[in-house]
Amino acid sequence: MPEAPKALSDGGIVVENNNKALKFIEDVTVNADDVQRRVLSEILSRSADTEYLRRNGLNGCTDRETFKKVMPVVTYDDLKPDIERIANGDTSPILCSHPISEFLTSSGTSAGERKLMPTIDEELERRSLLYSLLMPVMSQFVPGLDKGKGMYFLFVKSEAKTPGGLVARPVLTSYYKSSYFKNRPNDPYTNYTSPNETILCLDSYQSMYSQLLCGLCQNEQVVRVGAVFASGFIRAIQFLEKHWCLLCKDIRTGTIDSNITDPSVREAVSKILKPNPKLADFVETECSNGSWKGIITRLWPNTKYIDVIVTGTMSQYIPALDYYSNSLPLVCTMYASSECYFGINLDPLCRPSEVSYTLIPTMAYFEFLPVTRKNELTGSISDPTSLNDEEKQQLVDLVDVELGQEYELVVTTNAGLYRYRVGDILRVSGFKNNAPQFNFVCRKNVVLSIDSDKTDEVELQNAVKNAASRLVQFEASLVEYTSYADTSATPGHYVLYWELSVKDATLIPPSVFENCCFVVEESLNSVYRQGRVWDKSIGPLEIRVVENGTFDMLMDFALTQGASINQYKTPRCVKYAPIIELLNSRVVSSYFSPKCPRWSPGHKQWCTQN
Repeated sequence: MPEAPKALSDGGIVVENNNKALKFIEDVTVNADDVQRRVLSEILSRSADTEYLRRNGLNGCTDRETFKKVMPVVTYDDLKPDIERIANGDTSPILCSHPISEFLTSSGTSAGERKLMPTIDEELERRSLLYSLLMPVMSQFVPGLDKGKGMYFLFVKSEAKTPGGLVARPVLTSYYKSSYFKNRPNDPYTNYTSPNETILCLDSYQSMYSQLLCGLCQNEQVVRVGAVFASGFIRAIQFLEKHWCLLCKDIRTGTIDSNITDPSVREAVSKILKPNPKLADFVETECSNGSWKGIITRLWPNTKYIDVIVTGTMSQYIPALDYYSNSLPLVCTMYASSECYFGINLDPLCRPSEVSYTLIPTMAYFEFLPVTRKNELTGSISDPTSLNDEEKQQLVDLVDVELGQEYELVVTTNAGLYRYRVGDILRVSGFKNNAPQFNFVCRKNVVLSIDSDKTDEVELQNAVKNAASRLVQFEASLVEYTSYADTSATPGHYVLYWELSVKDATLIPPSVFENCCFVVEESLNSVYRQGRVWDKSIGPLEIRVVENGTFDMLMDFALTQGASINQYKTPRCVKYAPIIELLNSRVVSSYFSPKCPRWSPGHKQWCTQN
């Protein structure tokens, strides 16, 4: 298998290491099928004695043909009993021959709780490999990146322990807390304005404030800015908009605001922060002139691009990013999830709508399930709960996908997932040698998303049903509804449009509708509730009551756009601007959730057991 590039040791070998990284990409994409066959064989050979492979009758075989014939294609719910055994302390080789080191909590949910993805220690090295490829690719398009710093807003999130004692936390929290990140070698490409202590601070206010302060103090050295998601970067700019006066005071005096109480953060920031009245005046002038258009290039004048995810639901933040940055290039560098890190963008300066990712064949064994659209109006994807033998035969290998076809990604990983349906829908956009490149189309079944939350149609339906039951005592019922992710302000929030059947709407007190908002939020998954309670990345849910006949008008509009009256179904989420305008023109009253829903780290059953 091609050798992974070594980490940089000093700035003098940047070019040499860049060339090694690019050669690695070239080698694995030229030999994509051989690499994939080898990866699968190694995974199956190493885990031959695991309970899961023996239970499914693989009997020590490591060839691709037997694997495809014998092994089922599965979802999280299929694996949940085994995962719960591991979480509860069973250390026998159930899914993987290597010990499970921790669980990575997915933004996807099952039964309202985050999915738990098993991982092993060596996966950190695999993730580090993918990170090491990003800047060599980027440097082909933007020179001089090794001469400055990156201002990246990176954060850790809360973690929990399973009953068996394993840590459960998001994949990025796991990475930032690992030695691969904290003790990374001297590398001009991982030279950030934020000290590790500010990133690892759990208090979101202190972390954001201190990272912004350090970024402003080093503003002339910044050549690239970013966050993981576009929504997170927008939150940072909005935070600056709210707190620039305090930040300027700190820069002017060289002292740290008293609200920053974490000793390690104060110590790390004090090494960077020195009295600088000239810089304070400059920041104050730029932030107080009445317009925040282009604030990024004004405060950080050497910035060449913004590194954030703007594909999928994050595309809704592109107008705001363009406004704040004077339309700097928006760069999506990599494609990853809690299950596995997948691939990288080899054309990083492309337009956001054209982003495609090349899957790196060494990361996992990849298969692809062809998908078809059920409904072009809603963009929904057919989703059989399990595959029969004929459908299993439809899965194709990495090198056999067809240009323009859409597929659901299926992975077999080194950490114990076998033919696992990730739930991402990808479209083949081209090829790098023999390795395909994919556009990210959507997350299967997701109808609403503001940040890392993903709310599907079934979950939304159940939440709305729970809330609407509060109207019965007023002889009112819900006729129809739809939803919308409103990101016109920060933080964004969910909006539900409700059409009611009621004798006298004036008899229903506003507090009833406010309680309906709260009940919906209480009924949504833990990722949503964490965004409301802990991360403050999602605002209070809103219900907008619309006039009677509104959803008939919505159907009429859809029919004028070519929908079939025989196949029309009310979309449970709307994004098309004319439809949103129609709905908003019919609103008679609106209500917001009066308080945050309940949330605590870990799964509900763990809290009960503890």
